[in-house]
Amino acid sequence: MLHYDSIAGLVREAEQKGRRISELVLKDQAEVLETTELALYEKMETDFLVMTESVQTGLDKNQRSMSGLTGGEGYRMNRYAEKGGGLCGELLGRAIARALAAAGCNASMGRIVAAPTAGSCGILPGCLVSLREDRGFAERDIVMSMFTAGAFGMVIAGRASIAGAQGGCQAECGSAAAMAAAALVELMGGTPRQCADACAIAISNQMGLVCDPVAGLVEIPCIQRNVSGLVIAFSSADLALAGIGSQIPADECLDAMRQVGDAMSPSLRETARGGLAATPTGRRLQEQIFGTQPSDR
Repeated sequence: MLHYDSIAGLVREAEQKGRRISELVLKDQAEVLETTELALYEKMETDFLVMTESVQTGLDKNQRSMSGLTGGEGYRMNRYAEKGGGLCGELLGRAIARALAAAGCNASMGRIVAAPTAGSCGILPGCLVSLREDRGFAERDIVMSMFTAGAFGMVIAGRASIAGAQGGCQAECGSAAAMAAAALVELMGGTPRQCADACAIAISNQMGLVCDPVAGLVEIPCIQRNVSGLVIAFSSADLALAGIGSQIPADECLDAMRQVGDAMSPSLRETARGGLAATPTGRRLQEQIFGTQPSDR
């Protein structure tokens, strides 16, 4: 049985057995859940299909959130990316559009996969759907990489946190970026150790990110932070694949993330009483929707 208490442990087990992390996790989880590897794979395959559908839903020109604060970002970014790719190029531009789309689907009460949370639901599909649709990666490889992402997420949840209310947005979008970075590395043929390096780099680059949703809704700045997380996932994966590792081991990065989260003021942990939520515009939007200021709720 695998132990999901450290990234180093997962890497060590994979290296000793000469297997990908995803292969070990699929076998292990099938045994733990007393099911077959095929049944577990098919469940993850369904999750990927839901991710793909959430992207399509969010790319609709008329997509709007329940509050009316956001909507159509995925559509507009996708049109922009198709006109030459903008500054980021077409692959990354379309990936950004997909991240916005999945996050927008969540805001409009659509069906999504929390990966690991609803607030960060655009990052993993933004990465994986792009590699499937724009780079032609085999669906099986995409689905298998999700087991690696899930394993890293389990370690993060146990060692640090994946909840904005506990650790700030670093625990949501930061964790999602780390999971996606590890999955991307495996998809590109990287080693388990490079997966760990990508995870560490992604965590390092979102360390200290606060959770300050305007009006307490998972829209502003959450939807756009999914984009930042996606870009960090891609860049972290490329750094690791280029042989540029993290000087700080992944597990130490997670321990530091937990310490930073514990040190955050409660106003910066999903209470909508600090950060952008406490700006004059943030307060005005709160009152526009609910008729109250953050301090009144």
